Amino acid sequence: MTALPQSIDETEALLQKANYVADRSLATVLFLALRLKRPLFLEGEAGVGKTEIAKVLAEALGRKLIRLQCYEGLDVSAALYEWNYPAQMLAIRQAEAGSGKADIYNPDFLIKRPILDALETPAEGAPVLLIDELDRADEAFEAFLLEVLSEYQVTIPELGPIKATEAPIVIITTNRTREIHDALKRRCLYHWVDYPTMAREREIVRRKAPGAGERLADDVVAFVQSLRAGDLFKPPGVAETLDWAQALAELDQMVLEPGITDDTLGVLLKYQDDIAKVRGSTVQRMIDEIRTSAAARRPV
Repeated sequence: MTALPQSIDETEALLQKANYVADRSLATVLFLALRLKRPLFLEGEAGVGKTEIAKVLAEALGRKLIRLQCYEGLDVSAALYEWNYPAQMLAIRQAEAGSGKADIYNPDFLIKRPILDALETPAEGAPVLLIDELDRADEAFEAFLLEVLSEYQVTIPELGPIKATEAPIVIITTNRTREIHDALKRRCLYHWVDYPTMAREREIVRRKAPGAGERLADDVVAFVQSLRAGDLFKPPGVAETLDWAQALAELDQMVLEPGITDDTLGVLLKYQDDIAKVRGSTVQRMIDEIRTSAAARRPV
């Protein structure tokens, strides 16, 4: 287990060591969330690396990662606990056969779901609880989370309150498909995860897609950054940038070429209208602009 970072610089270094290229503002709010033991609420477009922050943090700190993937209709039993009814029925029958009484409401019959699991502190320290894509869940589930995030405690009617001995490290993500209630946000530290700058995205590609040469990485990032500035229904995220760089490297590309770019747009863009808007003359123009810009930066 790695000790928690003691400064913003240490937090930034911790993320860098785990190959997550973070900006200073993210390192700052993450450091504060760890120090203050407050949940960190991460909002931003899909594919900008919100979920990855929790994964990297768990890996870097040597902590258990517990992920609760949210979806429409998610209820408390799926997030917190369920009783093992078949095992309880078996215990009842065995007790009846022996003229005894079964104690069916004890922790042995409890099936722990992510939130209850996160309230138990293993030997390596408090786990990282990732509540992913909260905006997909219903508002009723948000209300349930208020008690959890306020006291790090839940109540099981048959057993009473269960409180964490050490607060888990909580990361909440949302793609902002709907607004999350202010009452929940107030219990968290907030950070908007934006698309990276060109320099930071180049560094991400070089770290995460080492098979792509430097020239190809520069071309890919310049192309993606240009796409995001355009009028697309769904601009590519960092995840798509990495997928595309790796795909082009597998095709032995050293630089972007119009033909192979057209043929692989489906790796980068996920809507046919966006692909149709870019393919052909737009791709050619964008690559020409990248070449002109690169030539202007070269020393004479």
